[in-house]
Amino acid sequence: MFVFPKPAQITAAIAIIILSYACGKKNNDPKAPPAAPPPVVDVIVARPQTIADTIEANGTVIANEYVQLKPEVSGRITYLDVPEGKFITKGTIIARINDADLEAQLNKTKVLLDLAQKTEDRYKKLLAVNGLNQSDYDAALNTVNGYKADLYYTQALIDKTFIRAPFDGVAGLRLVSLGASVSPADIIASMQQVEKMKIDFTIPEQYSSFIRTGNTVDITTDEGNSTRTKAVIIATEPQIDQTTRNLKVRAVLADNKISPGAFVKVYVITGNNKNAIMVPTNAIIPEDLNNELIVVKKGKANLVNIQTGARQADNIEITKGINVGDTIVVTGVLFARPKAPVRIRKVLSFNKVAH
Repeated sequence: MFVFPKPAQITAAIAIIILSYACGKKNNDPKAPPAAPPPVVDVIVARPQTIADTIEANGTVIANEYVQLKPEVSGRITYLDVPEGKFITKGTIIARINDADLEAQLNKTKVLLDLAQKTEDRYKKLLAVNGLNQSDYDAALNTVNGYKADLYYTQALIDKTFIRAPFDGVAGLRLVSLGASVSPADIIASMQQVEKMKIDFTIPEQYSSFIRTGNTVDITTDEGNSTRTKAVIIATEPQIDQTTRNLKVRAVLADNKISPGAFVKVYVITGNNKNAIMVPTNAIIPEDLNNELIVVKKGKANLVNIQTGARQADNIEITKGINVGDTIVVTGVLFARPKAPVRIRKVLSFNKVAH
């Protein structure tokens, strides 16, 4: 016996048919955008590299001696002779402050001293024949000594009005003019001794055991010049900086062609070669707490936390997180996504990437 379907069943069947038709039409729609292809990357295979264990630091060139020439007293400049950029010898007068009042005071003291000495000589003769009390002679002698002290004091003030070269060196640029009123806070010029240059640099405290007085370090300027110059370590700061935890080191530069104030790279070679996994610096993804690398496993990108060691110009040692044989992404790092597929275009050699 045939049972006629209910209206509700007929409606449900029609809805299922329409939905199935719509889904089939959507999946077969030729206008739907295709899925995005996986990003293309270049990789290297982690291999141990033989490297020299070198510590790289930033340094600054300083003159062997440096001073800013300032007056010791305030006043008007009455004499000025700064040979800018020229060599001057120790003791050369480069400036003089007006000392007319001090000269007048000096002359006055000389007159009073002369009179006091004559009085002291006369009292001395009277004392010899018992014609004068000892106390009167002592007062006269004390007056002479007082005027002599005033004479030395005034002469010392006059000497302060002369600005002299404190050592043999090269004068810098003149910063004042003749007739200007200056004070001890004003700089007249600078002076440097450039026959021998020094390098000041800092290294982390964990490398302080490699710093020894008399050891040599390599120096390069930050001008793309690969030529290295030797410098000899002469001293270290006794205390490590408590803020930066760095040790300050000073070395003497053999080549004096580098200008004071120049920035240099300092390379401290420990003398130990070791096998290390090296990667290009630009392959590392810096994070707040950790650094990461992208490693390809089974065709997918994986983020790996790493720890770094010795640094070179463009490469860095990986001390933890990477094993020999791992496939490391070196180009296309920004396009790779964690757990997403990637397409490897080339497997590069480390030497090619490093250069």
